Amino acid sequence: MTRLLIIGPPGSGKGTQAARISERLGVVAISTGDIFRANVKEMTPLGVEAKKYIENGDFVPDSVTNNMVRDRLHQEDVIDGFLLDGYPRTAPQVIALDEILAEKDAKLDAVLLLTANDDELVERLLKRAEIEGRQDDNADVIRHRLSLYHQETQVVIDQYQDRGIVREVDGLGEIDEVTERVLAALGAE
Repeated sequence: MTRLLIIGPPGSGKGTQAARISERLGVVAISTGDIFRANVKEMTPLGVEAKKYIENGDFVPDSVTNNMVRDRLHQEDVIDGFLLDGYPRTAPQVIALDEILAEKDAKLDAVLLLTANDDELVERLLKRAEIEGRQDDNADVIRHRLSLYHQETQVVIDQYQDRGIVREVDGLGEIDEVTERVLAALGAE
């Protein structure tokens, strides 16, 4: 069974790599961004609450996020493992994920940390916003999201580094090159 996280700043290629790695390892990729967007689109109570934070470029509160992730990790398709993208982002979310996994007598196998330069990320995200027409990606919101990432997520990375399960990978370069670096870091080439 493979239980992985992929962490990195917005625009570092987490979603792209999560899809590729999950396919190669035969586990489901779970994006909290997709979970949020699905809940917002369906106008669920959690989605309505999450929408106001997403539109401002802020992180959705832990209570809302934890409930969405708990629900997702209790679905049948994660029995053989998962690659979770975008969660946990805060120290309390690390505790919540530990509790969710403990309910299944499970724990994480590894944390993939994609690294990238902030200026490159802003450029990437502005291009993505233009191509995809995403309202939540403009220069101010992107810089705000990067600032929040650095402020709040470093403690998450530190906690997993203390556990010895972080695999750091350079997220810049051609997509195939990054995928091969990730697989090498996992020992799954």
